[in-house]
Amino acid sequence: MSKIVKETEKILRNIITSAIEQAIKNGDLPNEEIPDFIVEIPANKANGDYSSNVAMAGARVFKKAPRLIAESIVKNIDLSNTLFDRVEIAGAGFLNFFLSQKFYSEILRDVFACGEDYGKSDYGSGKKILVEFVSANPTGPMHIGNARGGAIGDCLASVLDWAGYDVSREFYVNDAGNQIEKFATSLEVRYLQHFKDDIEMPEDAYQGADITEHAENFIKEFDDKYVDVSSEERRNALVAYALPKNIAGLEHDLGRYRITYDKWFRESTLHNDGSVDKVIETLKEKGVTYEEDGALWFKASEFGNDKDIVLIRANGLPTYIVPDIAYHYNKLVTRGYDKAIDVLGADHHGYVPRMKAALTAMGIDASRLDAVIMQMVRLVRGGETIKLSKRSGKAITLNTLIDEIPLDAARFFFNLREPNSHFDFDLELAAKQSSDNPVYYVQYAHARICSILKKAAEQGVEMRTPTDEEILLLNSQEEKDLIRHLSSLTGEIVNAAKSYDPAKITHYVIELATLFHKFYNAQRVMIDDEGLMQARLYLCTAVKDTIKNILTMLKITTPEVM
Repeated sequence: MSKIVKETEKILRNIITSAIEQAIKNGDLPNEEIPDFIVEIPANKANGDYSSNVAMAGARVFKKAPRLIAESIVKNIDLSNTLFDRVEIAGAGFLNFFLSQKFYSEILRDVFACGEDYGKSDYGSGKKILVEFVSANPTGPMHIGNARGGAIGDCLASVLDWAGYDVSREFYVNDAGNQIEKFATSLEVRYLQHFKDDIEMPEDAYQGADITEHAENFIKEFDDKYVDVSSEERRNALVAYALPKNIAGLEHDLGRYRITYDKWFRESTLHNDGSVDKVIETLKEKGVTYEEDGALWFKASEFGNDKDIVLIRANGLPTYIVPDIAYHYNKLVTRGYDKAIDVLGADHHGYVPRMKAALTAMGIDASRLDAVIMQMVRLVRGGETIKLSKRSGKAITLNTLIDEIPLDAARFFFNLREPNSHFDFDLELAAKQSSDNPVYYVQYAHARICSILKKAAEQGVEMRTPTDEEILLLNSQEEKDLIRHLSSLTGEIVNAAKSYDPAKITHYVIELATLFHKFYNAQRVMIDDEGLMQARLYLCTAVKDTIKNILTMLKITTPEVM
């Protein structure tokens, strides 16, 4: 992480505090306790690089108008030997601070000193975080919502890692419960239909071609071996044959999407090791359950949920919520993660308060569970909403999506909006090789810099580390804006980690590319002034390396030629 960026705000706070103490000592301000105040980066660059409300915050304490307090602070402030050049009073008493040219030099030095680690920090202090995402039903292919969830979850995990957390990625395999029973029924019917004419598929069963394909492949291997056995034996055999193939398919498709999980956690293990039964026992022992109409209920309404929840149905079978509680208990207690983050679809809004209620009832701090609720994706081509793949004529799945558009575009586009916003995915734009395509635009900035450096070498220019005096020549507005943006990367990654929003990083790198293109169009790199030329080549390299760091973090390629 950039020590300069990390320390700048802290240094400025000390500068302001020292100025107030000096003003009190000189009698310019009354001897009162210094109030809390804010130091921030203003949205409008005209208001400086940093601003503070300290004069407003001190009005009640010092019993003076903010403007007079600001004047007293400025009168006693000492900016010598700091990274700040000057301070101005604005409006009713805001203090606006402007960074010195030395700051910009130090940032460039820091980019090179940190290298591949530029942007990383120790903000997370190594706390253990488990990010669970996609967790698609293993009874069928992954849909477009899983594609968005995969990109968001994987990039969020990377952002958290760069922000200093110890991050693990996990896929929760729902290999037990109602959906597996439905999967078994669907397979059984398709298997028997091959040998008998009088069997119909239930309306609520899985009707996809993948079910028929599994059944036919099973027949090729086992023929009619399971026609006359018990339904239980037949269903178990079919599921044992098809489910591993589906799970392997999920792993293959997600790997193709550049997602690798640290663990594939099977729900069945929670049933087999007694974890599901333990949840029921624990909630009973806590006195938070009751029986009604033959079912066992959890008093979830006493723990923040809008209503109570059925745990065990009247038929004696647990509802889906019970293994889910056991799974989160396993994450937070058994395996001891400091935080569990679930990336969930828009239909899971009610799921989170139910899960938090159960954790609270079991004596677990529910704030250790967070959820990223992800809204739906609408696929658009030519301005029209589409639901079918142009090639296959079927609903677009994760696989058909990355057959149709570049993989880089898929990962980047799904992180262009915050997760909780609806998103129109423009398939034509994602495949377009022009500056209209944001990922192409960013990659082109990287390739353009590679081209500049290559041409410099061809012209016999030997790049070297510029002197401090030469770096100080980078004083045009375009150069300062570019370096200022470079300086904010670490903070932006921390902000993205805090808000669970990888879109902040795609926005950051698009802005970095934009600022570079502005610089390139305004300032020539290959010039007669050798010192300034070396400083600009140094700046270009810093931008190139930072773009590469960001895209590598997001698992997006950085071509050198486009």
